[in-house]
Amino acid sequence: MTHRPLDEAAGPVRPHPQGTWHEPPEPGQVDPAVLGALLRRHGWQRRGGAAGRYGRWTPPGPAGHTTSLLVPESRAFPDSDDLLGEALIALSRSASPSAREVLVGLTVRSDEIRWWRDVPTGPGGAASWSVEEQLRTAARQMLLAGALATRARAGYYGTRHRRSAGAMLESVLVGAATGGRRLTAFVPLGTGRPLAVRLHQALYAAREAIDYQRATGGMDAFDAAVEAGVSRELTEALVTLVRGTEGARVAVEWAPGAEAPVGGAAPGEAVEFSPGDLPVLREAGARYLRTEPSVPVRVTGEVIRMRRSERRGEGTVRLRVLAGAEIPHVRLTLDEEDYRIAGQAHLVGLPVRVHGRLESRGGFRRLTGASGVVPVQVDEAERDRLMKSLQENLDFFEEACSGD
Repeated sequence: MTHRPLDEAAGPVRPHPQGTWHEPPEPGQVDPAVLGALLRRHGWQRRGGAAGRYGRWTPPGPAGHTTSLLVPESRAFPDSDDLLGEALIALSRSASPSAREVLVGLTVRSDEIRWWRDVPTGPGGAASWSVEEQLRTAARQMLLAGALATRARAGYYGTRHRRSAGAMLESVLVGAATGGRRLTAFVPLGTGRPLAVRLHQALYAAREAIDYQRATGGMDAFDAAVEAGVSRELTEALVTLVRGTEGARVAVEWAPGAEAPVGGAAPGEAVEFSPGDLPVLREAGARYLRTEPSVPVRVTGEVIRMRRSERRGEGTVRLRVLAGAEIPHVRLTLDEEDYRIAGQAHLVGLPVRVHGRLESRGGFRRLTGASGVVPVQVDEAERDRLMKSLQENLDFFEEACSGD
């Protein structure tokens, strides 16, 4: 069971798309201009039609020779709803991955993030399991890096902010990977636009920092790029994306029919990365890991483990963090008096508060210089939960606190 930090507000419930792929959106809910923009974005081509009334669209690939949609340009004509209804039904019945992606874009107003990898494919365009898995892994790492950058600016996050950043990804929808070469994520406007904006800025900043290093040999541009959202987590995602390919691209495109984000750059060409960028990306990641400073914190947490090698003296304590730091757990070493206070606080069902410095080494999982341990009063419901946890682990804690 996980518990929200004491000072953290409840997160939003993940919104569910209206409708299903078997039941396309109602024609009256669809803007013809948005549908046309989505078709163009996902590779469909307009091949004629009555000017000013409707266009004839065909899908990418071999199906383009046998399938077409008639899409009205506006609602100015009486037959526009009929044409929209027929087009939506045809999209829902199409086997083309691009048709499904158009329906997702119509159902959930979303910014889109797309990845391409230049990798060899097998018979019929199929990809090996590992190639497709690598694409999905890189995409998730990159989305998480973007979400982390909306929480704070840091060269290295470690375990910090992972809980809230992970919650931000729950509303993101992901399309099917196409032969391990292409993947699309749909980031809902209401909950995910800050992620899309930050990732868009970070990708361009990373590209500029790489180019600067390859031209001058200096890594200084990566320091400035932190403010744009570049981090060790992003460089690792880019390494995963590019490794084993002849090149990779990432593009962020704003939802059609919605205003561009305030302060956000207009989407341009996809940002490209090549195998020649890998040494620079790895060096930048190592640099971020080395230089990220420790952070002074005052943590409130529940004691979940205690251990010391002798009957007396200092011991190690592990806390489940409730407030004071955006991490799930932290480990610290306490002197004999603070260790005793921590054990007694747990025995009576109370969390403790402690001061120290959160060390970057190991991913911000350890508190150094810990001191000033004091029990913290909580409401009855939380105290009952802590007491239940104690009863479930009573033998362990009696042994840990006695030092036998």
